[in-house]
Amino acid sequence: MAPSLSEFRKELTSLTTMNKSTSDAALARDAVLTKPAGALGTLETLATWLSGWQGKHPPSCDHPQVIVFAGNHGVCDQGISAFPQEVTVQMVANFEQGGAAINQLALAFGASFSVKALDLDNPTADFTNAPAMSEAECTNALSTGWDSVDSETDILVVGEMGIGNTTVAAALCAALLGGCGKEWAGPGTGVSKEGVQKKAAVIDAGLSRHRDILDDPLKILQCLGGREIAAMTGAILSARRKHIPVLLDGFVASNKEPMRSLGMRRGEGSGAALALAIIKGAVATHNGMASFADAGVSEEKAD
Repeated sequence: MAPSLSEFRKELTSLTTMNKSTSDAALARDAVLTKPAGALGTLETLATWLSGWQGKHPPSCDHPQVIVFAGNHGVCDQGISAFPQEVTVQMVANFEQGGAAINQLALAFGASFSVKALDLDNPTADFTNAPAMSEAECTNALSTGWDSVDSETDILVVGEMGIGNTTVAAALCAALLGGCGKEWAGPGTGVSKEGVQKKAAVIDAGLSRHRDILDDPLKILQCLGGREIAAMTGAILSARRKHIPVLLDGFVASNKEPMRSLGMRRGEGSGAALALAIIKGAVATHNGMASFADAGVSEEKAD
């Protein structure tokens, strides 16, 4: 996609929606499988979700794709992270060599894996002093994400790596959802109580500095975000356009309730990649189970 913020703005006004006919087909099949209604719980819901967003029935999980985007942040100059920004570069090398947790999880569940490093030698600007990115930088990152999604992918995991990006994510949440730094800042990779207070103050300074654009989500992304977060945004939009369901991972990518809470805080898409196991279970049971008629099993009677 051409790097134009207006092009991405158009995408946000013409988003594809869930296909009701294919989700209804999944519901209809679920109703005749050899089990009591609702006996597979969330697996049933996930199979219907997959069919609806893939626009096909039966659903599939044959070509999962995992992409990790990496970026560095100028706001780290404020001392808001427990680790130096060189760690981002070092972790990207680890991803490329196959040594990270996300590599093992992608391999375990048959997902393709790639890492996209976004100008790591040139951190974004400190958002307390200036917009984190120029419009061109933001749209280039969005485009990188958009172009990274394979057309044959049937479910996408997006992950991130970037020292300081929990502060950036907290600032984005405060700008988009309301509240102040104190309400959104957390320990991230392990900063002290004083460090969390500093993060909160930095977030508040960013919100104040950019208060005139807080009614525009794309400008919020440009002014308070990071390249890796913009790239994840572009990838998610691309997946939406291609009818590819997306598994979101952790605080930097989402504030939704987790499918399972296992106490993970690694980032890099690891929680979402682990969820591929549950997705595969949902697809296997939905597609492979026999119906009552096929198996010659009597169905339960209504009261």
